[in-house]
Amino acid sequence: MMHPIYFKIALIIGLFIPLSCAVSKKNISSEKAAYSYLALGDSYTIGESVCVDGNYPTQLAASLNKTLKEKTSVKIIAKTGWTTTNLLSAIAHENPTTNYNLVSLLIGVNNQYQEKPFSIYEKEFPKLVDMAINFAGGNPKNVIILSIPDYGFTPFGQESGKAEKTTAELKRYNNFANKIASEKGVQFKNITPITQNGLANPELVASDGLHPSEIAYKKFVEIIFKSALKIIR
Repeated sequence: MMHPIYFKIALIIGLFIPLSCAVSKKNISSEKAAYSYLALGDSYTIGESVCVDGNYPTQLAASLNKTLKEKTSVKIIAKTGWTTTNLLSAIAHENPTTNYNLVSLLIGVNNQYQEKPFSIYEKEFPKLVDMAINFAGGNPKNVIILSIPDYGFTPFGQESGKAEKTTAELKRYNNFANKIASEKGVQFKNITPITQNGLANPELVASDGLHPSEIAYKKFVEIIFKSALKIIR
């Protein structure tokens, strides 16, 4: 549980405040890797408040490496507080290659949290999906979209007094993301129910009282692993 003062500061500045793990977030080296994985997103992708090997992209790569004889490298383009607009700008700056074996996308919570018009998400999310497909060699079957976690079921969400509103709005975002995924032939994995157990099971929430824990990310991986393995193989 976070101190109430922390919540008040977070609400004033309108950002997801990080309490970062002391270990910096680095991409898994591509040296001698047979497969490559690109993870696009925000704090839920970089793994805010968990250690470098605790975020879901790194855990997924580790699980793949245990099964496959050859290694999978991971490149993460994500940062705490990013909206779809921020991610688009970062991608333009990074200019990823178009030969990734696997690409994942998880974005939108900061559009909702920062109260951006939903029309922005409607315009920019499909663009990001198209980019993800392009980075996956033009193959939509090599892309996985993850639903947005529900932070209404965290101490932060409860303290905000907007938990029900948060859940309702994120449901709208996730329904739209699922619709776009279906239209573009991309897999959509619903990990939101895991995070909606955050109050009943505090182990699913990181020490900052807001983001998913390493345990929660492991459960994300359990949902997407078989699909990712099939894509990589």
